[in-house]
Amino acid sequence: MKLWQKNSAPDKQVDLFTTGNDRELDLLMAKHDVIGSIAHAQMLSSCGLISAGEFHLLKKELKIILALIENGSFSIEDGIEDVHSQVEFMLTKKLGDTGKKIHTARSRNDQSLLDIKLFIREEIQKLTGKTEELFPLLLSLAEQHSGVLLPGYTHFQVAMPSSFGLWFSAYAESLCDDLELMLAAYRMADKNPLGSAAGYGSSFPIDREMTTTLLGFSGMNVSSVYAQMTRGKTEKACATAIAALAFTLSKLAADCTLYMSQNFGFISFPEHLTTGSSIMPHKKNPDVWELIRGKCNRLQSLPNELALLLANLPSGYHRDLQLTKEILFPAFHEISSCMDMTILMLENIRVHAPENEDDKYKYLFTVESVNELVKKGVSFRDAYVQTGMAVENGTYVRPASSVHTHTGSAGNLRTDLISAAFGEMKKRFSFGKAENAISALLC
Repeated sequence: MKLWQKNSAPDKQVDLFTTGNDRELDLLMAKHDVIGSIAHAQMLSSCGLISAGEFHLLKKELKIILALIENGSFSIEDGIEDVHSQVEFMLTKKLGDTGKKIHTARSRNDQSLLDIKLFIREEIQKLTGKTEELFPLLLSLAEQHSGVLLPGYTHFQVAMPSSFGLWFSAYAESLCDDLELMLAAYRMADKNPLGSAAGYGSSFPIDREMTTTLLGFSGMNVSSVYAQMTRGKTEKACATAIAALAFTLSKLAADCTLYMSQNFGFISFPEHLTTGSSIMPHKKNPDVWELIRGKCNRLQSLPNELALLLANLPSGYHRDLQLTKEILFPAFHEISSCMDMTILMLENIRVHAPENEDDKYKYLFTVESVNELVKKGVSFRDAYVQTGMAVENGTYVRPASSVHTHTGSAGNLRTDLISAAFGEMKKRFSFGKAENAISALLC
């Protein structure tokens, strides 16, 4: 039986097609559906749309359902199309007509919107937590290996001297920008859509400000029409943040895969973190890094996939929007597992300084030579030609040392500035407000 079903049952083939894998995905936001329902019921009671006694009964049963969800024994029964229906059916089965009142002044449209936003809010908090694990690890590695030479490359050609410290700190700083995009996505999700009903509001005298406070939102989507328009837009913003983080991890994975090869030999990992070959006994393959690279490259397609799904949809709800969950929800698990594996690998990385005298690094310091001539009064262009001619006729001798002192160079990493930028970004999230509000709601 569907919530919307009247005298005739839907065709089974239509039912299967329209439901898709929504039931499985809905389990991921079952907790949020219950939490949103408690806030909604409390608001209905305060507005006189249900009695205080009915609210207490509803809250009690909803907390029982929440406990089932948290211990893993909640499921969506056969014949019930989504989590919203399952929760309402459970309430109705236990409370009769009182259970049927839970849907007063709301639609599955704003209910789904709310669940998705609460889900995204929590997932971004988890992902930010993993970023906070990876960031100090990268900075620690940068400081630990600040003076270890790492050849810099452009076009896969030996270019200029760099350092492992500069390399590690670059990825730490990249996380600062990734965190900024996550903050933007979080702020979009941190607005209450509840009360917008099917996208056009309600004739009931509801209190949207109250549910905004009860659920710890920073504000609300004021226009009921715009509230519905955020379906898909919020998911796309979130996908953009995930894609940015995936970009960082993918590039790091590509570097590590390259640097592990015998032709470079800059880094290695314990044998138990690599894989072997079925026929080549010497192989220690970088499968973890290659899979991180592959998975994160796929994750970078998320914004485009959502853009194509949402293209040219007019305002109002459309069933196409159901598919946003299929795209976004699994992505949180994927990026999270990639973060976990990146942390594991970097905790076990072994750095090997290259041999400075190796012929393949002979011209690594040509720019330093040009700069030394400039310091002696030679124009840059003449210094460039002189050094270039020395390279061509085989008389080039590289300088004894290379000193970089400017901010953000191998000799002056300024990890303190990177750390401060990351810390400032962390402060801008309002996780505590949301957590405190939900805790108070469930008391």
